[in-house]
Amino acid sequence: MTSKIIFDTDPGIDDAMAILYAHGHPNIDLTAITTVYGNATIDNATRNACYLNERFNIGATIAKGAEGPLERDPVGPTVIVHGEEGMGTVLAPQDQAVDIDARPAYQYICERVRAEPGEITLVAVGPLTNLALALKHDPEITKLVKQVVIMGAAFGGDGRRGNVSPVAEANIHDDPHAADQVFTADWPVAIVGLDVTHQTFFSDTYLDELRESAGEAGEFIWQVSRYYLDFYSRKLGLQGCHVHDPSAVAYAANPEWFTTRLGPVRVVTDGPAAGMTIQKTEPGRFHHDGWSDYREQQVCVEVDSDAILDDYRRVIIGLSG
Repeated sequence: MTSKIIFDTDPGIDDAMAILYAHGHPNIDLTAITTVYGNATIDNATRNACYLNERFNIGATIAKGAEGPLERDPVGPTVIVHGEEGMGTVLAPQDQAVDIDARPAYQYICERVRAEPGEITLVAVGPLTNLALALKHDPEITKLVKQVVIMGAAFGGDGRRGNVSPVAEANIHDDPHAADQVFTADWPVAIVGLDVTHQTFFSDTYLDELRESAGEAGEFIWQVSRYYLDFYSRKLGLQGCHVHDPSAVAYAANPEWFTTRLGPVRVVTDGPAAGMTIQKTEPGRFHHDGWSDYREQQVCVEVDSDAILDDYRRVIIGLSG
């Protein structure tokens, strides 16, 4: 069954990898891309999205979103990981046509969801500011969205608790207030966090083989990954990269590849632990309990990594045909 998705993203090297995966996937109808700050500034993220949309004939509507978080001071673009403009050494032309919808991303999301009730899955792989603004603008969308899939957070699986602080993942840390609002809203959320994205790995050999077999898309993924893999090599001592954003696409397309755990989720919004995500899995209500009044959400804890690697290869090769 095909899932119609709005892809909320901050392109971003792995975002670009995920956009091509969603574009080519037979189980996904990538209808729109909404942009948000994060890996890049909002202007660079939007230009990158337009560049990908045009270069690979994706045909998605693009709407420009938030330029900064709801309350906290901005962290700034993740230049060390994604480069000055977001896609490493691959630069969208400065004169790239920025062909976008006139509505801000949160309004576009709300109106699309109302126009197609029960059909739209929101897949968000950046800070969750656009989704929080959509909830504020039209709280009733919680009854109209099919599902929300989030790449973000970390819950301690195999010690995976954070990548920008000892306890926080980057997307959640960038806007913890927005994340807490999204996770506690009364809509179905699946969280694809570091607990599973670290279980799947694009080795340098895998990416080399993709370059040889997948035409223009494979060449692009190889080129855009150079900066990313340099970071992984220098900072983490790894010859390849974890599969973050494409894993959220994989969940939207094939959720049966993931094992999930049910329970309400809260986010620490301030202080040194800002961005920490905590899921309540114990039954019953505690004396001091900020979880039990909220909807239980799905947190991914295991994944069939081989299935994702095989599927990603097959889909990207398919774009060359």
